[in-house]
Amino acid sequence: MLWRDLRLAARGPAQWLLPLAFFVAAASLFPLGIGADSTVLRRIAPGVVWVCALLAMMLSVTQLFTSDQQDGTLEQMLIGSHWLPGLVAARVLAHWLQSGLPLVLLAPVIGLLFDMPVPAVGMLALALLLGTPVLSLLGGLGAALTLGLRSGGMLLILIVLPLAMPALIFGAGAVVAVEAGESAAGHYSLLGALLIATALGAPLATAAALRISTE
Repeated sequence: MLWRDLRLAARGPAQWLLPLAFFVAAASLFPLGIGADSTVLRRIAPGVVWVCALLAMMLSVTQLFTSDQQDGTLEQMLIGSHWLPGLVAARVLAHWLQSGLPLVLLAPVIGLLFDMPVPAVGMLALALLLGTPVLSLLGGLGAALTLGLRSGGMLLILIVLPLAMPALIFGAGAVVAVEAGESAAGHYSLLGALLIATALGAPLATAAALRISTE
């Protein structure tokens, strides 16, 4: 499943390039709109980057299972011998490799655009590395819950955004703590715990939501 999704993404790069372009464009607008005050830019940078990353990943996660439902792949997944939560985990991992990992790699460039110090830029990338898989897992759950519904994309955002707030708060808080000369270990521990809990529970919940959506 993972290899199949990555090959399909390579054949149609627009699906993962659009969220990436949105992330860069949205983050780049803030320095233009706010001005060149380095103090202000450094203060807002962690929150801006995290919000832009969250919205960018929501753009790509809305169609996570739609094509499978349309071409009959989802029914084969449900009645096949493979463990459905495992297939869901592979699909979410493929989504993160397409959408989340590029955001992590681009985060240092955006951080330098906001005149962030180099240590804070590194902490920002580390926080996104821990937090973006959580966004993919929660997005997969939201996509399963809204599968086949009209205006499902808007409903998905309304479902996922409240669940994603802890990741955003801890991720941005870690960078703020580093910039203030404090330890960010607590924030990273909470992000790691959130990732573990989501990785264990979200695939099971997503598989159950897919079964309900197809009944």
